[in-house]
Amino acid sequence: MNVLAVIHEDADLLVLDKPAGLLCVPGRGEDKQDCLSARAQARWPDALVVHRLDMATSGLVLMARNPAMQRALGDAFAGRCVHKRYEAIVDGLLPVSDAWSLIDAPLIADWPNRPLQKIDAQNGKPSSTRWRVKRLLPERDATHLWLEPLTGRSHQLRVHLLSIGHPILGDALYGSEAVQRRADRLLLHASELEFAHPADGRVLRFESAPPFA
Repeated sequence: MNVLAVIHEDADLLVLDKPAGLLCVPGRGEDKQDCLSARAQARWPDALVVHRLDMATSGLVLMARNPAMQRALGDAFAGRCVHKRYEAIVDGLLPVSDAWSLIDAPLIADWPNRPLQKIDAQNGKPSSTRWRVKRLLPERDATHLWLEPLTGRSHQLRVHLLSIGHPILGDALYGSEAVQRRADRLLLHASELEFAHPADGRVLRFESAPPFA
């Protein structure tokens, strides 16, 4: 069923709420052609991809409706002019603080184990993630986090949280079998986007509550 959750629509751009388990763009093979971009283009033939979320991640995705807007929004992402916030539930209890903590760990593709990524202090690309506790879940031995990626590397949030000993629950790529069994999906959601509309400069801010607790 090609359902789309539309958060915002105007002549230049779209903001959609992607469910977990749906690709952002087509993959290889007939069984991987249903994706967010194909669903969007069926309704808006001019829809163009600006950025992506992992298949397992849910939440806000921005699309452009013309090539000039695609370039402008792509430049905004590249220039770190788009504020992004995620929420995740991770294994274990983390210290509560009003201040944000920083994970600064360079990432590189783990070529023998693609599509996995890994931390490589010598050869990895600079990668930084801010995190702060939203709430502790002691009855589940888990913590609900806010996350803000300062860079946009593949699987960045998943690898960074694993690196500090707190993998995201339900992570089929990076979690142990026990961590995978603790949720029926990856508990990671893109919950906020804020940016200046390239057409007129007005600041747009969108929110999406995570579909897990």
